[in-house]
Amino acid sequence: MFILVLLPIILFFSSFLLGRYPITPIEVILTLLSPINHNLAVSSSVSSIVFDIRLPRIIAAMLVGASLAIAGAAFQGIFKNPLVSPDILGVSNGAGFGAALAILVSGGNLLVQLFSFIFGMLSVSITYSISKSYKTGGILVLVLCGVAISALFNALISGAKFIADPNDKLPQIVYWLMGSLSAVTMDKLLVIVGPIVIGIAVLLVLRWRLNLLAMGDEEAQSLGVHPSRLRFIIIIACTLVTAASVSISGIIGWVGLLVPHITRMLVGPNHKILLPASLSIGASFLLLIDNVVRTASPIEMPIGILTAIIGVPIFLYLLRKGYSQWS
Repeated sequence: MFILVLLPIILFFSSFLLGRYPITPIEVILTLLSPINHNLAVSSSVSSIVFDIRLPRIIAAMLVGASLAIAGAAFQGIFKNPLVSPDILGVSNGAGFGAALAILVSGGNLLVQLFSFIFGMLSVSITYSISKSYKTGGILVLVLCGVAISALFNALISGAKFIADPNDKLPQIVYWLMGSLSAVTMDKLLVIVGPIVIGIAVLLVLRWRLNLLAMGDEEAQSLGVHPSRLRFIIIIACTLVTAASVSISGIIGWVGLLVPHITRMLVGPNHKILLPASLSIGASFLLLIDNVVRTASPIEMPIGILTAIIGVPIFLYLLRKGYSQWS
């Protein structure tokens, strides 16, 4: 647990040192302390790089990684399925369509972010409402409705691409869908901090009850827990953090699927420990990937591509280790 607390802190400060403009550790420390102590001598260029470019991106990477990881861990717990990821109910494709729609109407960055968040929440609302119209099926029907609604919004994204201007809007849509943190600013961060903090706080407060859901609905009900109500609250919290994350980063796959498995191997299946640990490892994982993306080559690769390239072999390795060891 000490390592899980220390790891994101070390990565946070070391990330300021990476980039095309070299900055020393002393310069980073003095710059970060300059708003508190105005007597510190700080270069204006270094201050601009730290506060306007690197700090928003570092915070965004950690927030998005932590959000996707904890949402994935919670969803795997309530659905009792190791293949579940945060976008199982259609939030990512719904957010993707919202962003594509905003780009089509020539909306600015904040409109793209707003539409993405709204349609991400809307897609899950549609999924949940349709699943509740069936009297039988429970979790299975909910997952199948999520697959169907996700496919619907994916088709709508394809339609948006089809009618988009191939010289201007189409590249913007495609690039957004691949996921990137290159355009993150403090203004964008301020929009998503509230929903993410609220969603994560709810999940952390309810994390011990996820252990009861894993025992089955009848056992959980006998212990005084209302399974359907608890599952609904957790779905809302997961959707809130996922939609907020996708709205600022685009669609970044594998983080919400892979990180909970890695965390489960390290700390075990107890959700009281699993969820906070997923926060730490998710934030560290995505920040590390983003550091590679922005320093490895002159032309920045979309982060969603690299998470898939790295995530697939790691996941296959975990599968080879044996599911019984980390379930």
